[in-house]
Amino acid sequence: MARSLHLNLFIHGRGHHEASWRHPGATRLPLTDIRYYQQLAQIAEKGLFDSIFLADALAIADGIGHVARSGLEPITTLSAVATVTDKIGLIGTASTTYTEPYNLARQFASLDHISNGRAGWNIVTSWVQGAAPNYGDDTQVEHAERYERAHEFLDIVSKLWDSWADDAVIDDPDSGVFADESRITPIRHRGKHHGVAGPLNLPRSPQGRPVYIQAGSSETGRRFAARYAEAVFTAHLEKKTAVDFYADIKGQAAGFGRSRDEILILPGISATIGSTEAEAKRLEQELHEATHPSVGLQRLSNRFGGHDFSHLSLDAKLSVDDFPEPSTVQGAQSRAGVILSIVKRDKPTLRQLLHSLAGARGHFTIAGTPEQIADTIEDWFKTGAADGFNVMPPVLPLLLETFIQEVVPILQKRGLFRTAYEGSTLREHYGLARPESQYFGTNPPAKLTA
Repeated sequence: MARSLHLNLFIHGRGHHEASWRHPGATRLPLTDIRYYQQLAQIAEKGLFDSIFLADALAIADGIGHVARSGLEPITTLSAVATVTDKIGLIGTASTTYTEPYNLARQFASLDHISNGRAGWNIVTSWVQGAAPNYGDDTQVEHAERYERAHEFLDIVSKLWDSWADDAVIDDPDSGVFADESRITPIRHRGKHHGVAGPLNLPRSPQGRPVYIQAGSSETGRRFAARYAEAVFTAHLEKKTAVDFYADIKGQAAGFGRSRDEILILPGISATIGSTEAEAKRLEQELHEATHPSVGLQRLSNRFGGHDFSHLSLDAKLSVDDFPEPSTVQGAQSRAGVILSIVKRDKPTLRQLLHSLAGARGHFTIAGTPEQIADTIEDWFKTGAADGFNVMPPVLPLLLETFIQEVVPILQKRGLFRTAYEGSTLREHYGLARPESQYFGTNPPAKLTA
């Protein structure tokens, strides 16, 4: 059976370029208006995307004075989006460091029920500076401990989602039996960081549990992804590193006894599209010139654990000596490594580096015609760099609409992308099996109603 390309829409502000909000093609709806997210999801669903994705941060955004970034909380938002869509998957970010397993398990099980089986969880350990003080701790939890907590967290929520058998709900008014209590079990977890009795207080959801998504690319993050993730969102500036990452994750997954097909690798792609390459590059440059240097400097500092770069001249060439070693960073080590790879490869000025990061924060950016974008997607897909892409339009909704109208038909004509949905759940879109309950094995899931 031929592989099928997977496309996820990453919704971020008014677009992934930090100056997108100033562009006339960006929405003028407030980022707190649910209609904006509903409309984007409906556009993506018409384009037959597998899913949409909402990131999250637990502290105020960098450079909020000069960039539109303040969005709604993901799980609440996706619940509202579920009511105006039918097929598209709904992936939300939630932290294993600053939430409780029981709360998160209830929220995502509820979203999976509300959406009839379209929920996905982007598992994060919350590296962002400023999160810890918002949760009563003045010291950021270190990288290794965050992942230690995440392993325990995953164990707990997986048990909670399995604590009801699929056939536990009888709902028979005549007999007076609502649920078969022998088919519901406590989990009795007592660990280093959490104690949870269980069971969950709502039935097993249509997918059994949400699809597990992960985005860490540090050595620890890769091991975590290879063990648990069913899809990986990842950032690469060039195909070579994407190929290496793809092979590494698939290989490590096999080491955990998993099939290579059980884990999808979806690099980010931020495409500025024009009728000609010159037109696309002109739009990209216009966006770069509309950025504010203070925003980029603050983000760069955050990526390197609060390191101060303000003494560097904007127009002086950078060297790796201007940056801390990524392994010493208690923030996002993988993204710090990506930034250093730009410095090593291109030897940019600070201004040029900030412009390159303004486009998609270290993800792959491309400016070109629809055919050029489609060629790149096909090349990465066919040569072991990707199972699909995390689509990150620089300006929303303008460049999402252009991607769907101009790029998707080329991919469909080449036989790479679906022409209709074949399933109704996110697991079906991704070609993933419904997991067995670790307590009750496999039971037929409750029939979904229209």
